[in-house]
Amino acid sequence: MRARGSTLSLLPVMVIAVLAAGFVLSPGLRAPRAETPHPTLVVLGAAQYAGRPSPAFERRLGHALRLYRAGGIDRIVVTGGRRPGDPYSEGEVGVHFLAHHGVSARVLLAETRSRTTIENLRNARASLPPRTAVTLVTDEAHAPRALALARALGLEANASASPLGARPDPRYLLREKLALVAYALIGIRT
Repeated sequence: MRARGSTLSLLPVMVIAVLAAGFVLSPGLRAPRAETPHPTLVVLGAAQYAGRPSPAFERRLGHALRLYRAGGIDRIVVTGGRRPGDPYSEGEVGVHFLAHHGVSARVLLAETRSRTTIENLRNARASLPPRTAVTLVTDEAHAPRALALARALGLEANASASPLGARPDPRYLLREKLALVAYALIGIRT
């Protein structure tokens, strides 16, 4: 026969397990969508392949293009560096894509050194005048974490997220959720 105290001591563990499972299995967190974007967009990089945007990156760039065409955007910073040995950076590929689709070269700026979201944001911030308000353009799963990082860096930021693909990778969704939880628990190291 089990003592009543041992069952009660398992209760907090069971509650935490149920909450964790609910968090992991629930639909993605969403950053509030900016009703009106700031005049400066920061498009967060995603992969590029041989000078062409990956499908995820192309969705982000397409979303930035729609915001630009709607009016009120006077600067688009496209972020993302290159992997060792790669001749193209994400920033360069993104700027080329947008220019090819009619965005004026005077509006575009490529940030070409960063490899992580926090580097994207730091380098974009360094390329802009102080206190420039920005709208982050990324996907729905990445937006909550990117927005938290931007605010931790002192950026006045909101987000306008592009949709995820039809079948997003569950590992990517889980990674974004877990990273956001880690930031909440241990803080963001800026």
